[in-house]
Amino acid sequence: MVKPKELLEDSTGKTVLLLSNEAIARGVLEAAVRLVALYPGTPSSEIGNNLTFMAPHLENFYFEFSTNEKVAIEVAGAAAIAGVRSMMVCKGPGLNVAADPFLTLAYVGVRAGMVIVVADDPSMWSSQNENDSRYYALMANMPMLEPSDPAESKSMLLEAYKISEKLELPILFRTTTRINHTRGPVKFGKIPPRPDKVSFEKEPFRFVPIPAVARERHPKLLEQIEIAKEISETTPLNFTVGEGNLGIITSGVSYNYVLESLSSITQSAEILKLGMTHPLPEKKIADFLSRHKRILIVEELEPFLETHARRIAQLNNISVEIIGKEQGFFPRTFEYSTRIVTEALCKVINCNTPINWEKIEAKASGFNELPPRPPLLCAGCPHRASYYAIRVATRGKAIYPSDIGCYTLSIAPPLETADILFDMGSSITTACGIASVTDQDVVATIGDSTFFASGLPGLANAVYNQHRICLVVLDNRTTAMTGHQPHPGTGVTGMQEQVPPLDIAEVCRGLGVKYVKVIDPLESLIDLIAAVKDMVKWTRENHAPAVIISKAPCALLSAAERRKTGVYPPKYYVDSELCNSCKRCLNRLSCPAMYLDPETGKAMIDETLCNYCGTCTYVCPQKAIKQEESA
Repeated sequence: MVKPKELLEDSTGKTVLLLSNEAIARGVLEAAVRLVALYPGTPSSEIGNNLTFMAPHLENFYFEFSTNEKVAIEVAGAAAIAGVRSMMVCKGPGLNVAADPFLTLAYVGVRAGMVIVVADDPSMWSSQNENDSRYYALMANMPMLEPSDPAESKSMLLEAYKISEKLELPILFRTTTRINHTRGPVKFGKIPPRPDKVSFEKEPFRFVPIPAVARERHPKLLEQIEIAKEISETTPLNFTVGEGNLGIITSGVSYNYVLESLSSITQSAEILKLGMTHPLPEKKIADFLSRHKRILIVEELEPFLETHARRIAQLNNISVEIIGKEQGFFPRTFEYSTRIVTEALCKVINCNTPINWEKIEAKASGFNELPPRPPLLCAGCPHRASYYAIRVATRGKAIYPSDIGCYTLSIAPPLETADILFDMGSSITTACGIASVTDQDVVATIGDSTFFASGLPGLANAVYNQHRICLVVLDNRTTAMTGHQPHPGTGVTGMQEQVPPLDIAEVCRGLGVKYVKVIDPLESLIDLIAAVKDMVKWTRENHAPAVIISKAPCALLSAAERRKTGVYPPKYYVDSELCNSCKRCLNRLSCPAMYLDPETGKAMIDETLCNYCGTCTYVCPQKAIKQEESA
């Protein structure tokens, strides 16, 4: 794995194996980008993770972890209007958060190059939906590029800034999970100097889109898109390879699957590989359609290219069979694979698949016999203690709105404290809705990073409208699920600077919350249970929102600190003489560090997994779980 410092090397011509996310981070340097703003989200996380470590070593460069994606795109957009190259990065659902300024930015445009990197997540490996962000480019009339490997991720990024500045428009740079996390050879280019601070030139009747301005800017945007169409026709990002009677139109990671599939069935075909997918090169596509009787469209998720190909064929009176999702050859859900594309190709050309997939699966069937391993909260995770306390305090009878983060894993037994979820910040607002129409107790949970990202408006709404909701802020001192990035409550910035952290309790009080308590769930689980009971009672009596901040560091942060200092607390163990095999520790807590001894049937603690949280000692009714005495 490449280290961030290697990405800083000004060694033109050097070839390094990089993830596409790392290649994009390197591309930021080679494109002389002055500012990058983002909110972390898998599968784009490594872009920010690398830039935050690189930033302190760079001159005339600013990087920030913004509080959310809307903030990030506004920060980056303003910098590009001021006159320096900028970038905003997010995952697919994050572009939904930024949609309002995203659409307006296309109207007003930019003065220097701006790229908006959006990482879609087919198969939803870490997302709540399969956003197909290509339709944002269509809706906003914003040019869009799509790389298919790490090398293109860097080279195409450099081209994106040139196109952006030629058109004075932001560029949507769309990747997908399989692109972001693919590693390949990338050749380093020269790192040019970045401009120092510039002077903002006022032009309010362009950049303040009151209706009168917006009405003038919309036709201007359409004029720029016409120029973009000309670029799309001539750019080397759109090219053909191969030859044959069958024509294939594809883009992104699907291009790689097409090449692999064709090589396995020794089928000849001409491929139109599209790197600039909005606006599409309609003349080039029409010419390609006219050269073939059958066209196969290979693309993940929605039939974006397929629909456009049918439109272009109709407008140009081209008689051609277009094959894709509409006839059922490809699914509209989940990631593709070489197998999916190969089997579709074989149906199209009426041949047998050359690969015995069943045999391969049978060979690997032994792995299928292993018990399923669902995602779990880490051993020692303070959220487990918090959710245990919430469930005990409410006897499992409350409604539990949840939010985006590690804590969503509380949906699984035995915690079962996630009942409704829309998006980031929705735990508070859905709690308001439920409390408004039912008499049930409502206990919502939200993480610290999510609280700052999108929880504040919901909490303000709860205070303003006097919603009788209980909120537990699960403050584990980091943005854990996406890779431990900082946020306003950590006291560290994207530039690795130490700043005064925002205190969540004080923020809640500042918003008008009358009931606010801070408790360490690992210090006293009993106190947390009592506090949740008291909070529920207070909310019923006062018909107003109440907040508990359950504050303890992420187990992985604690483990890293122990490794750094070499200081370890005494180990926990199960006293086999006291353990009566009631299994309460396993059935009520479900910590992955605990298991049953197959011979005695009694609980055991795996020392290699235990993170010393001590929550299990409160759960055991026999007091059989103990901590060794200090030496």
